[in-house]
Amino acid sequence: MSQTPQLSEVEHVKTASRYLRGTIVESLRNRLTGALNHDDTHLIKFHGSYQQTDRDLDSERKRQKLEPLFSFMIRVRVPGGVATAAQWQRMDALADAYGNGTLKLTTRQTFQLHGVLKRDLRPTIQGFSDALLDSIAGCGDVNRNVMCNVNPHESAVHGEVQAVAAKISADLTPRTTAYHEIWLDGELQNTTEATDDAEPIYGKTYLPRKFKIALALPPYNDSDIFSNDIGLIAIEENGRLLGFNVAVGGGLGMTFGLPETYPRLADLIGFVPTENVVDVCEKIVTIQRDWGNRENRKLSRLKYTVDRAGLPAFVAELQQRLGYALAATRPYQFHSSSDAFGWSLASDSTAHLVLFVEGGRVLDRPGYRLKTALREISAFHTGEFRLTGNQNLILANIEPAHRTRVQAILEAHGAAPKAEQLTALRRNALACVALPTCSQAFAEAERYLPQLLDKLDAVIRAHRLADAGILIRMTGCPNGCARPYLGEIGLVGKAPGRYNLYLGANHAGERLNKLYREMLDEDGILRELAPLLAAYATKRQTNEGFGDFVVRTDVVKATRHGLDFHA
Repeated sequence: MSQTPQLSEVEHVKTASRYLRGTIVESLRNRLTGALNHDDTHLIKFHGSYQQTDRDLDSERKRQKLEPLFSFMIRVRVPGGVATAAQWQRMDALADAYGNGTLKLTTRQTFQLHGVLKRDLRPTIQGFSDALLDSIAGCGDVNRNVMCNVNPHESAVHGEVQAVAAKISADLTPRTTAYHEIWLDGELQNTTEATDDAEPIYGKTYLPRKFKIALALPPYNDSDIFSNDIGLIAIEENGRLLGFNVAVGGGLGMTFGLPETYPRLADLIGFVPTENVVDVCEKIVTIQRDWGNRENRKLSRLKYTVDRAGLPAFVAELQQRLGYALAATRPYQFHSSSDAFGWSLASDSTAHLVLFVEGGRVLDRPGYRLKTALREISAFHTGEFRLTGNQNLILANIEPAHRTRVQAILEAHGAAPKAEQLTALRRNALACVALPTCSQAFAEAERYLPQLLDKLDAVIRAHRLADAGILIRMTGCPNGCARPYLGEIGLVGKAPGRYNLYLGANHAGERLNKLYREMLDEDGILRELAPLLAAYATKRQTNEGFGDFVVRTDVVKATRHGLDFHA
């Protein structure tokens, strides 16, 4: 006789939430604390926000017998990272009015505001709505921001792929009206009629955990599609989009000390024509809804569902729900997961500028006033602000008459460094927020990585590797938000000032790295990497990436599957 599953706490909270309402309204009205009711801290994630504290101040506030300084991170939903100049202006203004004065460009092609106080949550989210943005499904146990190739205007096919990403995002957006009731006073935005609270895709308890989808158009894998629950590889022929190769079961989070948790890259399972891709994504989501682990959240992502059931059984279930079989995968080739920095021209004479944004943090500091420069540009720019999956920014579709003006503004504010001033290692670096606001962080990431790169850059330049596009990624914990396990050099915080060093991923995002050394401080990191970089400089083969080099020379073993990650 089978036992009744012991559901996790969050599953009970979702069940009782009345489709994500909970007691959020009552929590917002309580002025005695800067925090929400405990259950509401789970539910507000579905509305795009995390409750956080300033961990730099926790000890002092505790000494003064004050509660922690609670604040909220809010993540906007921007499918494919496409924002208008007006939307950029609004996000910039909201960051100043209610946040900490900065914008964070995330590794999922969207904006985050940090430091928003509870009393300012509603006006901030209403500010999103005024610019035709929202934060619903920015976080939570639902499909999150859909990633895509960063510039639809590079070709007609790029535009078609972007349109598919938008359709997937719309189809998988929760139907509950709770978001509008709580944040927008019951006013429905951008829709002609109210929607029923029944969730035809998600059901009453939504998914067991978060869900991520990304699309890419070869040869660029700039959205790291294999790290997603669903990865879609666009297949084109003679300038026409035919459809997508489908990959399932990617995800990079794990937990130290639990070898049953591991990062995993998605498996290719077949090809689907463009007109069927939304249906395929929806059916995969429903399998995870029905088959996913709701007892242990550490084992609840789709990657564990696929490995537990077996890939053949998962594909068979998918094809049964679809009512048709997927076709065989089509040939494709990725060669890079990086951004191509600098200026480029389109066939219609418009220009695109890919800007490096260190750590994805848009801010002003002495001698570098990127936030001010972009605000000035947004006042006349008629194109888009496109957020990349590598935390950078594209000023897209710049009118010919505006190009000189854009460059002059960036230079005047110290926000247009010459390519030779930055090593490729620094340009390719990713870092999560980590301390002081992330409750999961064991160590620094965004605030520390630039200092480490100053020292690594000296090694890189000494060995004439300034143009070698080595991928380095740092996170403050093993949850993998900056995709460290796809870094040729991955640094994962394990304790204050201490990191595990992983090596051996490839530049195209198609191979995981492997643990090389544990609990290194800064001196240890430099001591381990310096001789490897020196060897790479003298012994690499033509066009050989650093990750490929350390695998070829047996520094680490190639990791082909998540189940082998800890081996």
